[in-house]
Amino acid sequence: MEHTQDIKQDRLADAWAELQAHSDTTAPLRPDSNRLAFADPEFLLRRETRAVRIQLEMLKPELDQQEQGIENTIVVFGSARFPAPEQASAALQLAEESGDAAALILAKRHMRNAAYYEQARLFARMVAEHSESLPASEKLFICTGGGPGIMEAANRGAHEMKAPTVGLNIVLPHEQTSNPYISPSLNFKFHYFALRKMHFMMRAKALVAFPGGFGTLDELFEVITLVQTKKAKPVPIILFGSDYWKRLLNLDVMIEEGAISPDDLKLFQYVDEPQDAWSAIKAFYKL
Repeated sequence: MEHTQDIKQDRLADAWAELQAHSDTTAPLRPDSNRLAFADPEFLLRRETRAVRIQLEMLKPELDQQEQGIENTIVVFGSARFPAPEQASAALQLAEESGDAAALILAKRHMRNAAYYEQARLFARMVAEHSESLPASEKLFICTGGGPGIMEAANRGAHEMKAPTVGLNIVLPHEQTSNPYISPSLNFKFHYFALRKMHFMMRAKALVAFPGGFGTLDELFEVITLVQTKKAKPVPIILFGSDYWKRLLNLDVMIEEGAISPDDLKLFQYVDEPQDAWSAIKAFYKL
């Protein structure tokens, strides 16, 4: 007689086999009231089942990270548009050879910003090297938004040290693809920005924000607000690249207008070297 567990496994396999058969034959999946609810994409994608999708998006990365011993992360944010130095150098050479003035200006800007890519990579190597010989409960793992640019650089640095590295990617209309340096079993994709940001904070022991655009600002101010309002424990919040951040953010205006307290500016600090970023984190936790 079959064990109950075997019967359940067979039924689950049958449910997914039906979906796979439609996928293999490219046949459309028609609504079917007899299909198991959790194996019915048409049902799961209804507006009324949004709460179920939110719960699943919460649980999947949480359970997978727990099982793989990911307890403490250093979150690295930054522009997806900053290339690796080798890519920037090749593009600059092509622009110089082309004689195209506009292409040359763009290539020089990419070359300048590629320095941030290299600094993010070096910072991640320092974190991974520190954690290499520590017990699992004390290791610090690099976690990024999973895309190219600064995110790729940080995942790459940890990967080069043979450390597991986490990517929390987001589905976008222009399809942001995952960078190749994320550990495959820690490469998560999200539909909801809110759930993605929650996962960034759930294990974060520090945030290092490199120069970036709207997405970087969104994530940065989310963390600052959570710490300021004491909805999250204090963590080091590090703005890498003081020239960029001080040109971009004139936060003294908020102090002058009474929108924030002068002490709120102590929630974060500026650094310009990978070692300084790592030293600030070590000092905060007395590592």
